[in-house]
Amino acid sequence: MRRILLPALLAWLCCAGAQAAEPTVSVGYYEFPPYSWTDGDGKPRGSILTLTERLLRHAGYRGEYRSLPNARLYAALRDGSVQLWPGAGGKEELAGQTFEARHAIGEFALALYHRQDTPPPDIPDGLRERGVIVISGYSYWKSINDLLADPALQISTHRTSTHASALAMLLRKRGDYLLDYQAPVEQVRRELGLSPLPYTVLQRMQLRLIASRQAEGSQRLLDELDQAYEQLQTRGEDLRLD
Repeated sequence: MRRILLPALLAWLCCAGAQAAEPTVSVGYYEFPPYSWTDGDGKPRGSILTLTERLLRHAGYRGEYRSLPNARLYAALRDGSVQLWPGAGGKEELAGQTFEARHAIGEFALALYHRQDTPPPDIPDGLRERGVIVISGYSYWKSINDLLADPALQISTHRTSTHASALAMLLRKRGDYLLDYQAPVEQVRRELGLSPLPYTVLQRMQLRLIASRQAEGSQRLLDELDQAYEQLQTRGEDLRLD
């Protein structure tokens, strides 16, 4: 019996030791399918979280994931209670508060959708006195916020909580245009079996790993994750986001 138990115990101790030696990293994300989202069992899902965990594991870490609304996520990055965020680089709200990885790990686009019976707008004048549907809780770059708030244009904003309800509002003519990120809109559109909608891309943004300056070792962590990305690339592994 000892011959059986001892190897099993040693194997368990080795595994436990390896797990204990793996430092954890607090990773924040917000609900942004298909890149990051929480499933019905409360587990983090999405292609950017999968890639983040893959890079963390390769660098000798493991992630602990928290879903947070935008404002709370930014606050957590500023105070260091969240160490890492796979998100949009160059956020003005985080200027001077975070480090950014050297490598972009993906790209996403902010688009202005319209119905087939609505012509594409000449921006900005084509939005004058029009209604634009937006998603509550999403943040945009200053140029977009300034556009929406420009008193000379008199744009009416109509807020809703989900991409599905935003598409429904647009199709029911409860707004002239829909301002939304392309990847989640296209995912929901396909799930609902809707025909493609015309759109104009307003902005393209790079996805990067972003670390809090207030969390100890964040710059070293990003350097190691950049190295992990380079090593996996050199191996010829597919690092594209689905």
